[in-house]
Amino acid sequence: MKRLTYKNIETFVFRLWEREVSEHTISEKENELLKQWKSHTEKDLDSIHMKESKERILSGLEHYFSSSDSIAVNRFKSYIYKMAAVIILLLSLGGIFTYTMFIKPDVYVAGAGNRIVHLEDGSVVTLLPGSELTVEKSFPASTRVVDLKGDAVFSVAKSKTHPFIVNAEGFSTKVLGTVFKISQSGKKKAVDLYEGKVAVSSSGVPVSYLKPNQKWTNFGIAHTTAIISMTSDKTSGKKAFELLSLSFNDVPLKEVVTILEGNYSTKIHYPEEIENKKITADFTGGTFGENIESLAFILGLEVQKKDNIYTLKK
Repeated sequence: MKRLTYKNIETFVFRLWEREVSEHTISEKENELLKQWKSHTEKDLDSIHMKESKERILSGLEHYFSSSDSIAVNRFKSYIYKMAAVIILLLSLGGIFTYTMFIKPDVYVAGAGNRIVHLEDGSVVTLLPGSELTVEKSFPASTRVVDLKGDAVFSVAKSKTHPFIVNAEGFSTKVLGTVFKISQSGKKKAVDLYEGKVAVSSSGVPVSYLKPNQKWTNFGIAHTTAIISMTSDKTSGKKAFELLSLSFNDVPLKEVVTILEGNYSTKIHYPEEIENKKITADFTGGTFGENIESLAFILGLEVQKKDNIYTLKK
């Protein structure tokens, strides 16, 4: 059976109600849809539940008939069986309809290409291939909340009183009205901001606030947060990246060093026996040299530099 969207179901039911009130004849197309709906629902009915329901109805009616009325009772049983089936069907249809109309979240999935989703508050979401967006029936409420799996670009309708929150896998992004992109690849998470302001929160690290042309990322490491400035060279048009802030909360030293080496194009040597020592540090605002000094202080080590190589030693 072709799945009806929320608005189509609402329109269909309203039209049937119009027919009932005006006493107009239901169209062939509407009749056909009702038959399909009935057939689809009957497949999902539990046979044991149907039998028990029939028996309960019959047991409540049998005391009205004497044993001499066995033929009439048998005929009536057949009639009651049919009535019981109709009652069960109507209850099932009502439950399915109520769940679909008022409870079941709307789920939007992008296949091989992008999919554009227009939300009721005027926000527009562009789902990138393979992504999934879940929107509760209560949306939009005082706080507009959606759930995202995969990557998507959000153009959020502005509202000073109704925050818009995207719950992604392991982190969330809160805005009042802006344009941004969420990227999720394995453990690596990122938020690119194009317009407005956003607050990004992730477990174990402080909330990060982004401005336009800034990016939040965890570099694929838990309890890590960084903000990167993204600017374009006016002459070549190439993007330039600058690490504005970097924080770790209980992160193994080897992970910290990997991030520092990758973002500052340098090499850091340290004693192998301390590679799993947990580091909690905020390297925001310092130069790379100052950050290395801070790291050495935390570890109780000294720093030696030769060319572009830093060595931490006792």
